[in-house]
Amino acid sequence: MRDSEGRLFWGLVVIGLGVALGGLLIGHGFAQGRLTEHYVTVKGVSEREVQADLAIWPLQVIAADNDLASANAQLARGVAGVHQFMARHGLDTTQIAVTGYNVEDAATNQYASGPARNRFVIRQTLVIRSTRPDQVLAASQRVSELATAGVAISSAGGTEGPTFVFTKLNDLKPAMIAEATARAREAAEQFAKDADSRLAGIRRANQGVFEILARDQAPGISESGQIAKTVRVVSTVEYSLD
Repeated sequence: MRDSEGRLFWGLVVIGLGVALGGLLIGHGFAQGRLTEHYVTVKGVSEREVQADLAIWPLQVIAADNDLASANAQLARGVAGVHQFMARHGLDTTQIAVTGYNVEDAATNQYASGPARNRFVIRQTLVIRSTRPDQVLAASQRVSELATAGVAISSAGGTEGPTFVFTKLNDLKPAMIAEATARAREAAEQFAKDADSRLAGIRRANQGVFEILARDQAPGISESGQIAKTVRVVSTVEYSLD
């Protein structure tokens, strides 16, 4: 009888120790889980004001006449007039690309409601490409001189004036990423200080997307139409807290 009672006693002891040990392990697991939830998410911003280094200006020269040869000769004079205008404003005319030659014959338009004033309308697109955006901007502000010279033009591709491009973003990326990350850490350190804690390692990081914005942001002002621009990146970093 005593042997059976002894075996029962030690069996209960072993079971009790197992339950206690399991409880300790489970408790430890929950504690670790709660610790990993202690983190802060912060953002760091870096901005640079830059100047466009490339200008692209598409212009469409238009000529109209009842005689195709006369319309074509008129178009040639218009294209020459654009070259002269650009040269007068200090732009390199060798960088002008001639594209998009199009002839419309009103006699073949089955949807025309009445006789056309000019049977033939010819359109030729010229694309001015320059690494002197300031000169292109100045020329675009004097474009009415072409009309005075008898050159009929319109904006090509639905664009209004030149497009100004900043092409050196890759040169700025390393320094801006470093600055944004440093500012994110400053914010995290201040948060940890206010929370009576300290930063551990980085839990997760997102570099963010670089944006090129108009420097002067207002309704009706587009980034592509401004020489002065703002480059911006926002880095998001999660830091664990001890």
